[in-house]
Amino acid sequence: MNARMDTQDACDLRFGQVGIANVRIRRVDAAALCEELERRVRAAPQLFSRAAVVLDLSHLLDLPDDGTVDALLEAVRSAGMLPVGLAYGTSDVEALSRRMGLPLIAKFRAAYEPADGGSIAPPAPAPASEPPRRAEPARTEPAASAPTLGAQHFDGTVRSGQQVYARDRDLVVTGAIANGAEVIADGSIHIYGNLRGRAMAGAQGDEKARIYISDFRAELVAIAGHYRVFEQIPKDLEGQSVQCWLDGEKLLIAKL
Repeated sequence: MNARMDTQDACDLRFGQVGIANVRIRRVDAAALCEELERRVRAAPQLFSRAAVVLDLSHLLDLPDDGTVDALLEAVRSAGMLPVGLAYGTSDVEALSRRMGLPLIAKFRAAYEPADGGSIAPPAPAPASEPPRRAEPARTEPAASAPTLGAQHFDGTVRSGQQVYARDRDLVVTGAIANGAEVIADGSIHIYGNLRGRAMAGAQGDEKARIYISDFRAELVAIAGHYRVFEQIPKDLEGQSVQCWLDGEKLLIAKL
């Protein structure tokens, strides 16, 4: 008797918007890298524990050898993060990725880099002993960005673990964003409710994007990769209506 042929596909393959942080290496020191990332994971484990990260070697003068890169990858793993690939770069980086058995990631949701020029660039806070600094409003505020398409609207609560992404447009949320939830837009973000999770505007690099929040209680806000993480909201901003924008490389927050 002939075996029955199962014609059902073994899997579905789809591409989607995936959150990946960028760990930009500025000096080759696996021990120092592990220590710094461990500190960031301890400071905000709900954000960074087991976070998917891409190793970015583009700021090094010379590309490290395979053994050194393997040590850097192991340092990331030991710190509690998960390296998933190498940042796209030169032909030498491409050859390295093949030898290491890692994919090249050409484009991230956001390449997070602290405005104060820290040595590592995943989305991470300052050490826990240092309270978040409150930025002062700029004297001259930039004009709001003009995305290609009309705004995308989301009504209701964005629940923990849920992500809402507005590609090539602004995002308007008429509800709350819970802890552990995130809203992302290539343009600006308008939140008519409380923000307890994360809001990331200008996700593809639009530095003119802004974030407007009716009730500010955020874990993280970011514009074009420049971010602020809040373990403790400054008392004068907690629960207030605020706007966030970039002044050069500084992410500024002020009451509306």
